[in-house]
Amino acid sequence: MANNFIISVGIMAEETLRFSFSSPYTFQEQSLCDTWDAKIQNEQILISNGVKEISAPSFYFSSKNGTFSVEGVTIGVDFHWESKEQQSFQGNMKLIIEGKKIRFINELSIEDYLCSVISSEMSATSSLELLKAHTVISRSWLIAQIEKSQQEKTHNSFIETETERIRWYDREDHATFHVCADDHCQRYQGLTRQLSTLVQKAVEATRGQVLKYDNKICDTRYYKCCGGITEEFDTCWEPGNHPYLKGVVDNDTQPQNLNTDLRIEANAEKWIMASPDAFCNIDDKKVLSQVLNDFDQSTVDFYRWKVEYTQEELSALIKERSGIDFGRIKQLIPLQRGTSGRISRLKIEGTKRTFILGKELEIRKALSSSHLYSSAFVVEYGKIVDKIPQNVTLYGAGWGHGVGLCQIGAAVMAEKGYNYNQILAHYFNGAILT
Repeated sequence: MANNFIISVGIMAEETLRFSFSSPYTFQEQSLCDTWDAKIQNEQILISNGVKEISAPSFYFSSKNGTFSVEGVTIGVDFHWESKEQQSFQGNMKLIIEGKKIRFINELSIEDYLCSVISSEMSATSSLELLKAHTVISRSWLIAQIEKSQQEKTHNSFIETETERIRWYDREDHATFHVCADDHCQRYQGLTRQLSTLVQKAVEATRGQVLKYDNKICDTRYYKCCGGITEEFDTCWEPGNHPYLKGVVDNDTQPQNLNTDLRIEANAEKWIMASPDAFCNIDDKKVLSQVLNDFDQSTVDFYRWKVEYTQEELSALIKERSGIDFGRIKQLIPLQRGTSGRISRLKIEGTKRTFILGKELEIRKALSSSHLYSSAFVVEYGKIVDKIPQNVTLYGAGWGHGVGLCQIGAAVMAEKGYNYNQILAHYFNGAILT
């Protein structure tokens, strides 16, 4: 796939949009500037700048070197730091009708896209080796997903029976564009984040470089913090693991007095309740600022964390988030864990119903008003009255799905002097940089 390959990024879908061109853009040989409002009228998109109105089934605005801005773009969809902001973009702009909303799509080259992704996912002031490592995996992931979308889907991502619901979320949900702009795919915020010369240097230094295994481009996943050990692929997504996405101890030495086979419940409990040394076990604000942008830095307890609920809070929350009335919650029972201790099947036992949820993100959604930091947790019950715990505490490890590159761990590795090839080799065992 050529480096100048044009990709389409789904930014947002709203009933109305407001956007501004900072330089002339062309639509059907018309040159447009100024600020425009868009809405759906008579099954077409109507745009207006207060003086002129144009109606069409869809719009494609193009410019060789122009930029534009869009108001009210949501970042951190469904996360605890969700907010809206005005964002600026380069490349071309497409508007289509999607249901009863207008879908805004940005089209640009892969390498321009990567400059923004690296600055959106990381701080633009991160170390060069970290930025280079992240550029390679962001490029590899993107191309692997485009190739995957062209293949026949072999697994149903939603399975529900009378006793169990298994669901996973992947980018193949998108039909009208290649990737979305939020954490569901990769964070992409156009020109809004600082595009430093260091980011541009990292993209240029690794131009065209990808990770391959068995001559196929790797599905290179990443997240904030593994919690000490990385996770396998099928704990989070479709069945079938990749050899380069295995559980890896996030350290250059093995932990002492701890068994790292966290698929065994007793080992997982001991591991999560401890705080073993790991690359990502760090509270150095200088290093963390490389990975955590402004909206992430409110999260400080990511390596080990806890969440406390009263019985009333927990039962109401699970009912609202899962759509299932369990009654009062008696037990949360891990049935299956992955290599990092993340739970992929959780039995919820209530006074009205017992049911199993999976995979990891479905569990995280059910036990939080946004998302739990991860599904690597153990459960502690408070006072028991008539077999019902009055309080429930979740003690957890890590932030994110845990598969592939641990961003905080990689930042620490770069600070310790590892180069980007060594960082990639640590998290993607057996993959070849090519």
